[in-house]
Amino acid sequence: MIKEFKTRTGCIYSDDVNLLEWLYVGDYGKENNIKADFLGLSKEINGVKHHDVDLGEKMVVTISTQKGCPMHCQFCDCPKVGFHGNASVEDLCFQVSHAWRSSGVKHTKRFNLHLARMGEPSFNAANIMQFLWSDLKRIITPIQADTLHPVFTTMMPRAIKKDIPHILKDVCELKNVRYKGEAGLQLSINSTDDGQRKALFRGRSLSLNEISDIAEMLPMPVGRKYTLNFPVTAETILDPKVLSELFDKEKFIVKITPIHETNEAKTFNLQTQMGYYKYDVYRQFEQPLLDAGWDVIVFIPSIEEDEDRITCGNALLSTRNNGI
Repeated sequence: MIKEFKTRTGCIYSDDVNLLEWLYVGDYGKENNIKADFLGLSKEINGVKHHDVDLGEKMVVTISTQKGCPMHCQFCDCPKVGFHGNASVEDLCFQVSHAWRSSGVKHTKRFNLHLARMGEPSFNAANIMQFLWSDLKRIITPIQADTLHPVFTTMMPRAIKKDIPHILKDVCELKNVRYKGEAGLQLSINSTDDGQRKALFRGRSLSLNEISDIAEMLPMPVGRKYTLNFPVTAETILDPKVLSELFDKEKFIVKITPIHETNEAKTFNLQTQMGYYKYDVYRQFEQPLLDAGWDVIVFIPSIEEDEDRITCGNALLSTRNNGI
């Protein structure tokens, strides 16, 4: 049975039979929640004020690629769901179709699709690539989206070390050829210290050197560069010198966000202190990167978005045994 959870910017849907979860939300506008000097957005964001969103301007749909998740990241609630297999192509299609139909939107200027509710996409690469290559554009045709932008985010799992280079090359071809640059590839790096990464990913992600070797083999991006993700806390180690030795600034940008306040993150005291109200915690990471020549995006959600559990790492199904 599909349950509906209204949020202040959209709606979350949870299916406790098929063990899938997906959502749609609007966006406050990049001038309100993003600082990116290279894009001409140079205002520091000292808190994002909630206001009504316009799905006709931008609609963001986030879907599950797996039923639960086997990665067990220290900051994520999804593993509490258990792991019950991959989402089928039909599951992927249904989540997107259900989200936009439920929203009532007939036209949007921008439709972003994130494969980031539950699951590690690279574990389900075959189904996802078929879906993105053959089905997604057809599914959203009725919504009349001016721009369609799917985003593939991966934790770079060690369990499929031999397959990851081929998977990422396929994603790059999808981005550069099928979507003519209007798609995203994001690598969850989280720290430039392997010891800290090992704790955060519980030893299930490749080492920084292994990721660097794969990144070096990727083709130059068409459109926006590929992204290195860093959800930060006060303890995050983000050394620009190390990052510059590992990754090509011509291929990659750095994205800084707060670490979202999931139940699991709270258990391990992983918090971005005052990150929803003051820019200070982001500046300490952003400025050294800028000085080192990196393009940097700082993306900050509102406290309402985190409270509504629309952000990455959340899964309402993780608490289904508690009556939610």
